[in-house]
Amino acid sequence: MLRSETLFGKRETNSPNSPFSANNNLTQPGVSNVSKTATPTSTSSSGSQPNNNSGSNEMGSKLIVGPNIKLKGVEINDCDTLVVEGRVEATMDSRVIQIAEKGAFKGSAEIDLAEIRGDFDGDLTVRQKLVIYSSGRVSGKIRYGKLVIEEGGQLSGDVQVGGSAEQRELLQAKTA
Repeated sequence: MLRSETLFGKRETNSPNSPFSANNNLTQPGVSNVSKTATPTSTSSSGSQPNNNSGSNEMGSKLIVGPNIKLKGVEINDCDTLVVEGRVEATMDSRVIQIAEKGAFKGSAEIDLAEIRGDFDGDLTVRQKLVIYSSGRVSGKIRYGKLVIEEGGQLSGDVQVGGSAEQRELLQAKTA
């Protein structure tokens, strides 16, 4: 927990209303002064707690770039799902990318599943399935395992089947 003497390297005086004071007036009369948000270590390992954590672990890590946010010049790794509602200029290796209608991604991405409702421009390698919805526009060097394009969706550039190295090797073996 934070202590007043270490907060920003200063020692603050404990006023009667300070949350760091042992005798603060923030608690109700007759109620002990123990913080209600603090939980002992032993209760955090109860049977119900790990079940909640395992459910959130199944979802994995998720990065959401909200509307009117611009993320530029980054490398995104170890992110299970990237949701783009704003603008992203990056390089990424992930599991899933979801680009919203007003979202835009520029750069290179190697992913398992892509759901495009907005704009993608750059190098896109989709190991499994690329889905372009009616409002989606994808351009650049595109590699995919499976392709679904809803009526109105746009796909342009250097487009080839073969989202993973294994699929490309199979295609080369069949043509040889």
